[in-house]
Amino acid sequence: MTGGLALAAGWFGPVPAACAETPLKQPNIVLLFADDISARELPVYRSSVWSDPLRKTTSDPAVRATTPVLDRLAHEGCWITTAWAATVCRPSRAMIMTGRYAHQQKWWNNRDIGVAYDDEGKLRSWPVYESSPLLLSHVTSGAGYGTFWAGKFHLSGDYEKFGFDEAVFTPGLLTDTGNTATDFKLTYKKVKGKRTLINQDTGEPVNTYAQDSWYFNPHVLLMNHPSAPDQTVWWPNTPESKKAFGLNTYGPDVELKFTFDFMDRMHAQDKPFFIYHASHLGHDAFNWFDPDEESKWPQTPKIVWDGERYTRGEPNITGDDGVYDTHGSLSDYGLHSHINYLDYQVWLYTQKLEAMGELDNTVFVFTADNGTGGYGKNTSEQQRGCHVPMIIYAPGMTKQGRQDVMVSIADMLPTFADLAGFEIPADYDVDGQSLVPFLFTDKPIHRDWVYSYRGPEQIVRTPTMLRDGRHKWWDVREEPEDLTSFPGFSPDQITAPDRRAEKTQLEEVLSRYDLYDQVHDAPGVPPQPPIKGKGRPYYRGPGKK
Repeated sequence: MTGGLALAAGWFGPVPAACAETPLKQPNIVLLFADDISARELPVYRSSVWSDPLRKTTSDPAVRATTPVLDRLAHEGCWITTAWAATVCRPSRAMIMTGRYAHQQKWWNNRDIGVAYDDEGKLRSWPVYESSPLLLSHVTSGAGYGTFWAGKFHLSGDYEKFGFDEAVFTPGLLTDTGNTATDFKLTYKKVKGKRTLINQDTGEPVNTYAQDSWYFNPHVLLMNHPSAPDQTVWWPNTPESKKAFGLNTYGPDVELKFTFDFMDRMHAQDKPFFIYHASHLGHDAFNWFDPDEESKWPQTPKIVWDGERYTRGEPNITGDDGVYDTHGSLSDYGLHSHINYLDYQVWLYTQKLEAMGELDNTVFVFTADNGTGGYGKNTSEQQRGCHVPMIIYAPGMTKQGRQDVMVSIADMLPTFADLAGFEIPADYDVDGQSLVPFLFTDKPIHRDWVYSYRGPEQIVRTPTMLRDGRHKWWDVREEPEDLTSFPGFSPDQITAPDRRAEKTQLEEVLSRYDLYDQVHDAPGVPPQPPIKGKGRPYYRGPGKK
């Protein structure tokens, strides 16, 4: 586990004093990274439309998320109107973890990842800790922080080499075997000579994708927890936890349980902490309780907001072998229920931090990895795939409320480095830009342009012009009610003198990153044969040395 820390401290040199532009001295940092949630889904963004439980666009207030806590943080802190991620999960996670775009870290799309040779000369996906040896964990641990990763993994490689002190993964890699606590798992097996996806709970074939449960009855993997020092083990792993575990155990609750335990231990040591909480909430999942339910967003435990605080109801789920009764103890189906539960968890964070006396010394960032499933996810059209919410709360900020600026999730790494007091070496190239000068001074803008991608498809915009991955140009001077229906530029408009210079500027930006064919893989790997994927950019399968 200490390998990543040693790399950060040894290679990158001594840690300077905290950034002079913030009044905070090594604040705690909490990054809550939600899954598959477009900016339009949060009420603070004031979109006229959002997603209904069947993935259709709607204006029905009955399925609108209610987020009183995030709303408050957005107004007491700030919310960014144009925050961009990548267009789908894995490249976004590589981007936020490294502060780099795909031309450097090689994670282009979910099934389109650059390859490198291993020690035996075989090609495998290039882990981000090899392509980019300075990660979120390093810029914080290198400054003396305790570091914790909770929730979704979804990046290949060795857990320990990501440099975090501890982790709770829900779940880890699908290749991890040996968990006997739960049979909520979908795996492939040969049935009459055909590769078939099987629900281990029932033994029946299913039509979805392979997965372990990350919601109810979840697969939970602990890394370096005090109950199993220097190990990665399945949880429950104690007599007490095994007795309590079952159908009513909810993965997002487990994540917070271990996160808060870590925070308590760091606080007792008078040590600042960095929490990377990659929540699954927002993502679809197989519904073990009712596989025929049309909504792909499973229910959550019920929660109630009384105007001041949340109350959570206890799930009451009974049954086995595919026959279950939830006894009315769960929420409605739909993305709005997931967002409501995230708001509840943000409230729990604020309550915990206040009880610790750390609320006034904690920077809290809420954002997401890509657009909503069925609406924006994995599309490069306009900004639907990459436009995500971003709410930032930090004591002493000069910015409050709506901020009409552009931010990339790649900006998180240099921002956290500044907050922690870690100096990124001048010869180490990151694509992100620190938000600290914007958040804590009178600086009026953060970026002149913002960039994203979907495999070889590139997206870029300024405050007034956008070119999407389909090579279409859009006029973004005015924000439409649905946040996405921008008017297009005609050929005459886009070549008019008042637009020509800006178009040229954006084309110059794109030329810096239009390297998909030149640097797709790790250095030293010859070009790999392209393979057409269904409805996806082409990706390259591993070749032979």
